[in-house]
Amino acid sequence: MHRSPPTAASSGLLAGLARLRSALIRVAGVVFFFSVVGYFFADSALRFLHHHTGVRLAAFGIPEVLFSLLALALAFGVFAGFPYLLWAVLCGLQAAFPSFSGPPMRRYWAAAVVLFFAGFFFCLQVTLPYGVAFLLEFEGPSVEALISVRKFVGFCLLFLFAFGILFELPLAMILLGRLGVLRRERLARNRRYAVLAITIVSAVLTPTPDAFNLALMAVPLYLLFEAGLLGMRLNRSSGLR
Repeated sequence: MHRSPPTAASSGLLAGLARLRSALIRVAGVVFFFSVVGYFFADSALRFLHHHTGVRLAAFGIPEVLFSLLALALAFGVFAGFPYLLWAVLCGLQAAFPSFSGPPMRRYWAAAVVLFFAGFFFCLQVTLPYGVAFLLEFEGPSVEALISVRKFVGFCLLFLFAFGILFELPLAMILLGRLGVLRRERLARNRRYAVLAITIVSAVLTPTPDAFNLALMAVPLYLLFEAGLLGMRLNRSSGLR
């Protein structure tokens, strides 16, 4: 049976998938390398989080501490490898939108890295200790909080990385605006819905139900939303051409 030669579109798709596969392999290698390095700092990271939050930790299983250290090592690998991971993602966008290359892509990459680390350290220094302290206030004379090491590590990593990702909001808005998915005018007219959405997200993600800790997340997110609107105004093109 005679097979028709592959079209240019299918050849381009196969080439794109091959590049994506290579990029994923490289990202996995980078994360693995930093995770191995991070294992040697995992115990210090656990002790830092312990003293930083004042939580009394307990291990309720023989391998629990080991698994917690491995989780911290993997988190270190993702954290340290995030700039390269993000670069690989943007290179994938460059394949779909050839004009998204050179200085514009490098600026997006640098800003995204800065915002991710800013969100991570904002949570580490502000939200996490205040939130944990609030929750521990519910201890009483008949209740002593002994927190599982595994659950403590999972709790901390969840909020640290969640804040890092959420701080990418303005860049996501700018990028979606350039792709034509979002329009600045519509977002600006519906600020009240954005405030409502930000409040709901903050209420779900913050570890405490009080207004103060909710504001610690909601106010920065709203400021990032306004920064995104400003960025969309400066990038008025409707698509990547």
